Amino acid sequence: MARRIESYLLEGPAGKLEALLEEPEDGDPTGAVLVCHPHPLFGGTMHNKVVYRTARALRHAGYVVLRFNFRAVGRSEGEHDEGIGEIEDARAALDWLRARYPALPYTLAGFSFGSKVILKLGCEMWRTPQRAGPERLIALGFPAKHERAEFLEQCPAPKIFVQSTHDEFGMPDEMDALYARVAEPKQLVWIEAADHFFAGGLDRLEEALGALENLSS
Repeated sequence: MARRIESYLLEGPAGKLEALLEEPEDGDPTGAVLVCHPHPLFGGTMHNKVVYRTARALRHAGYVVLRFNFRAVGRSEGEHDEGIGEIEDARAALDWLRARYPALPYTLAGFSFGSKVILKLGCEMWRTPQRAGPERLIALGFPAKHERAEFLEQCPAPKIFVQSTHDEFGMPDEMDALYARVAEPKQLVWIEAADHFFAGGLDRLEEALGALENLSS
């Protein structure tokens, strides 16, 4: 059976958000995932190869996956907002996904710039009195070189970091130092790859994402 994919223009805080929804080929989804793309000012879109591979891996694992373009990318309206408005874009896309699949547990995933967005949004959601946050946060290619990310030191959300062994924006020593300060529950997965974009390691990345286990809070 071919993959089921639908195109949408969602209502966002700065206008329409271009999005793609993909359901598993076989059977009903067991969870829902929102996937966020890398930096809009450096060519990042929902069609980025790491974002695409992430969506495919999680779809094969039984999840329904929503990818979308941040404001001012592709057919999405609005102007780039230095990561502030982009968190609200992600919140709007997540609200749409959860309204469509209200019974499913949900996950937030993001690559590079997108990883910062989903971590900030997910950690914020976990700090609400109801602690009604995502089942887990999957941060791929987190730019540890440039991010102090103190907010992660007190973040109660289950966090999984997936990092290339030769990520120029988060080399092993830099990532290890940041990870040591991140609050539990957490997991760090290394993928043997040549650069930030997991060159030469995309197949290994996809296999690892398909095999991830949930973390207990």
